Amino acid sequence: MDATYQNQTIVFYTDFVLFGFPGVIRYRKLLALPFLFIYITILAGNILIIYHIVVEPKLHSPMFFLMSVLFTANISCTTSILPKFLLALSLDMNQIPLLGCLVQMFFIYFLGGFESGVILMMALDRFIAICRPLRYNSIMTKRLVVQLVLIGLARSLCFVFPTVTLTSSFRFCRSNIILNFVCENMGLLSLACADISKVQLVGLIIKSFVTITDVSFLHVSYSSILYTAMKIISGKARHKALHTCVTHMVAAMLIYVCSLLASIIYRMRTHISYDIKNLFNAIYLLVPAALNPFVYGVGVKEIRRCIIKAWKSKNLLS
Repeated sequence: MDATYQNQTIVFYTDFVLFGFPGVIRYRKLLALPFLFIYITILAGNILIIYHIVVEPKLHSPMFFLMSVLFTANISCTTSILPKFLLALSLDMNQIPLLGCLVQMFFIYFLGGFESGVILMMALDRFIAICRPLRYNSIMTKRLVVQLVLIGLARSLCFVFPTVTLTSSFRFCRSNIILNFVCENMGLLSLACADISKVQLVGLIIKSFVTITDVSFLHVSYSSILYTAMKIISGKARHKALHTCVTHMVAAMLIYVCSLLASIIYRMRTHISYDIKNLFNAIYLLVPAALNPFVYGVGVKEIRRCIIKAWKSKNLLS
């Protein structure tokens, strides 16, 4: 095979084939259409919201800046996945070198972890806005928000770097076929020649730690917000606080519920086809990015007003 070398009777692979959705391989060109539609939806929806946040001075606040960071991460993460997969489906360009596989894996995990961090920052922003409203402007300064984003990037890098580095140290001799539409850690490690239990343990510890700490932080933050909101005398103010928080909670649930479902399905020992596993993996990686613009575009009044205003202006000009 190409890009391999032989040591006695063992062949070590340095090129791999992404073989996503093997059960529908005959219909791969048709399968490209829904994924192309999803990619266009993600790009159009996220870019639209980012555009309105940039051009509308009323949206130049910490909350909307963090939203734009989240949408940018959504675009970046899906762009590291879908163009390659679309080429594989439509033109049979499904080969990927080991370095390319590791790079894709890094960006998927790095940007996914960063998205989770941004969700935490948005929860902190809403906590201060509702529970400490008089100190909000003095606490949530531009400098602090930028520092939070940099901390989120550094945190994600610290969690991802050990896993990708350990994975890159293996040689792969079992096969060069990855039964997934993306390069992910477990799929690549299953092809390794050596024992992978230690790397699996490290990955499980990191994922469990991140998930537990993030969900705990969100639980404490939104519980405090709900408790404070229920004590607000003004019904209008209470409704506004609750409505804003529900929007953020829906976005957070999209990420964590999809991630949990994908992890459970992938690790189930009962016979589940790779098509089903890949489907849930696609839901985890793509659905939150596709739905976030709709969640925030409809759920956040300020963004909804900007979109309606722009739409009316366009109709008047035409």
